[in-house]
Amino acid sequence: MNTYEQLDAWIDTHFDEQVRFLQELIRVPTDTPPGNNAPHAERSAELLQALGLPAEKYTVPAATVQAAGLQSITNLLVRRRYGQGRTILLNAHGDVVPPGEGWTKDPYAGVIEDGRIYGRASAVSKCDFSTYAFAVRALEAVARPTRGSVELLFTYDEEFGGEVGPGWMLAQGIVKPDLMIAAGFSYQVITAHNGCLQLEVTVHGQMAHAAIPESGVDALQAAVRILNALYQQNTLYKQIRSGVAGITHPYLNVGVIEGGTNTNVIPGRVTFKLDRRMIPEEDPAQVEAALRSLIAQTAAQCPGIRVEVKRLLLARALQPMPGNQPLVLALQRHGSEVFGEEIPALGTPLYTDVRLFCEAGIPGVIYGAGPRTVLESHAKREDERLELEDLRRATKVIARSLADLLQ
Repeated sequence: MNTYEQLDAWIDTHFDEQVRFLQELIRVPTDTPPGNNAPHAERSAELLQALGLPAEKYTVPAATVQAAGLQSITNLLVRRRYGQGRTILLNAHGDVVPPGEGWTKDPYAGVIEDGRIYGRASAVSKCDFSTYAFAVRALEAVARPTRGSVELLFTYDEEFGGEVGPGWMLAQGIVKPDLMIAAGFSYQVITAHNGCLQLEVTVHGQMAHAAIPESGVDALQAAVRILNALYQQNTLYKQIRSGVAGITHPYLNVGVIEGGTNTNVIPGRVTFKLDRRMIPEEDPAQVEAALRSLIAQTAAQCPGIRVEVKRLLLARALQPMPGNQPLVLALQRHGSEVFGEEIPALGTPLYTDVRLFCEAGIPGVIYGAGPRTVLESHAKREDERLELEDLRRATKVIARSLADLLQ
């Protein structure tokens, strides 16, 4: 057998162990919010140590974590140095959105049924803790590299923008790889993604008794007017087209609305949170200025209304970088061989924290275990799941690609 076949065989032999490892990761909740994720890092470090992959623990200062809206963060870094040469970093995140309703399986049990593993983060992206860890184990057992380094970075704040995960590790100079791969969620090699701007808009009026509405100023009516203006703008975004394959146009969503005090009271305050996805060609500063202007102009048409706008998140788009070609070519080549189909390189409308590496000048792509489309994984929905064969095959692709990249 050649090296690639030996890597595949090692992964097949150890695949039951890999699945058990993933089950253990799923069984420790990492709902974000609230973001109390240090306990999962402790458990992950124990499991990695048992695999012969000791991890360095980097606890982010409490004040920094709380300022990001989270409770506790410990980032894990596994360093494997083989000799002189480039460093390739593999980054997956363990934080997840809360399960929500509609589950037919326990979201924290790692249930296996009909060749699938179910659970929150089974597909995004605790699965790639296992993909990357077992790919490195296979690499060291079979290829025995003598050049370069591999680093496994496991972080816990992707849902909140990555600033106290990868962003903090980069800012502290703890990691500075030459190339990087971030957790994936589909067969494709992702080279670009949308940016994201999230704003919190608070509309202030004057609370009053519902029996004498003229004595107050209805914040909800004003909020509805602002929302209608935003949704009208959203229809216009469809006229703006991206030139990046896999990405269509900008769009806007309002995901949270709250306000009022009681049914018989004119609401004096209404708050809503909006999410504006930006295509790679857009300037985030211009996008934010345009939204703020639209909100202010609409509010000005409502007498007695005052509006506050607070930025919650600004995640810049991932731009394709010429330096990522070694990654793209290796993953496409081995992906095509292992999966038996063409593996395209394209963009995605999602946003991730891989952008932070690229902003630091580090070429990166997104690739890991996942189905053909994100929708199939039920990511951020009920009964999130992953086909175990997709996990097995993605692990082989990563191991083969690392063997090439470290030559």
